[in-house]
Amino acid sequence: MGEEVEKTNMNAKLTQYFFTKDSVKANFLYLVSFIFIIFGLLVDPLNQVWDGFLAILTSPSNLITDYFEVGGIGATFVNAGLLMLINAMAIKRFSTKITGPLVAALFTVMGFAFFGKNLYNSIPITLGTLLYSQYRNMPIGNFLLTSLFATTLAPVVSIITFGQGLSYWVSVPLGVLVGVFIGFTIHPMGSSFLRFHQGYNLYNMGFTAGVLGMIIASIMRVFDLTTTYDPIIQTHSIIEVEAFFVAFSLFLLVIGFMLNGKSFKGYGIFKKDSGRLISDFVTDYGVGLTFINMGVLGLASLVYVWVVGGTLEGAVIGGVLTVIGFGTFGKHIFNVTPVVIGIFAMQVMMAVDEPSSTASLLSALFGTTLAPIAGHYGWKAGILVGLLHAGLVPNTGITHAGLNLYNNGFAGGFVAATVVPVLDGIRERNEMREGISKD
Repeated sequence: MGEEVEKTNMNAKLTQYFFTKDSVKANFLYLVSFIFIIFGLLVDPLNQVWDGFLAILTSPSNLITDYFEVGGIGATFVNAGLLMLINAMAIKRFSTKITGPLVAALFTVMGFAFFGKNLYNSIPITLGTLLYSQYRNMPIGNFLLTSLFATTLAPVVSIITFGQGLSYWVSVPLGVLVGVFIGFTIHPMGSSFLRFHQGYNLYNMGFTAGVLGMIIASIMRVFDLTTTYDPIIQTHSIIEVEAFFVAFSLFLLVIGFMLNGKSFKGYGIFKKDSGRLISDFVTDYGVGLTFINMGVLGLASLVYVWVVGGTLEGAVIGGVLTVIGFGTFGKHIFNVTPVVIGIFAMQVMMAVDEPSSTASLLSALFGTTLAPIAGHYGWKAGILVGLLHAGLVPNTGITHAGLNLYNNGFAGGFVAATVVPVLDGIRERNEMREGISKD
């Protein structure tokens, strides 16, 4: 009996060792990419996928542009898989180590490839990062994480290129040039704005990009350039897509279960982790527990969408994939739940949108950017910031005209910067009173 237990533990250790090698991590990311690409090619005929892919590439892509409605299911999955694949190859080539934050960034890029990001509008921002790394005389691998998240402003490239009615001889160079400018300037800005919310807003680049997007939108308005288009949203569920994401979440859960010695033992350790930036669950807890966490968050996100009567369309899928990705980098079921409860409660009281609307679902899913506050200050604080976030986020998109895809990260930065100092003051006062009572 003892020999069998020892053998099982040894197998688990060997599996963990080999799976934590960066070459194997990269292969897993490639596998995920191909799963999405193959599914897209199977769902729709090849000619339809091609036509849809071209439609996605030439879409203005401002918030919210559901690529299911623009290019179809197959083309959207191919777009997501290709973006994941190309960025994973870049990380494997230029990064010294594949970390939790990088995995979160890749899943976020793939998620937003369902409603706003594509190859055309993302590449100029990456080129800007390359120029910035050369300007700083530093390896590009040092800036890949920020570069991936910086594609939140990818719609700027598309809306300048395809949304102004200009000749392509003018609009393409102009759009690309602005994208390169974004990729070059956003890196020093991101480091600076992290101090604004003290790391309690996981989507730091969303806040940074919100400020930069606000400036860009203002300049565009000065020159009477079009900054917004009506949202394009699919309004019906697709059973094949729903089945795919249930299977994908279970796939992550099963992998984690196997890597964790065929058990869920140790998952409770996440209760002790606030998730505050910069966290790395892969490094801290191992790939087994991290994959379990990703699978749990995926299934929980899907259940929430269905319980409130929502539709799993492109934008909502982006939210689900982002929550899954940040299961490696700050989010777990214990710190996201209070925030979602607070957001849902506010939405029930609000007279604007039902909790089942696309905007409300995005607020609930992406609002988990504030999960570290619940993790650090407790569930009551989590509910409080959820309430505030749900009230604020519908009003922040106007400032950047939907050019910043991470609008919840923008709103979350303001909520965190407002609430955290107050919570610190309350905590300090309570600690002082406890100290006096003990004396």
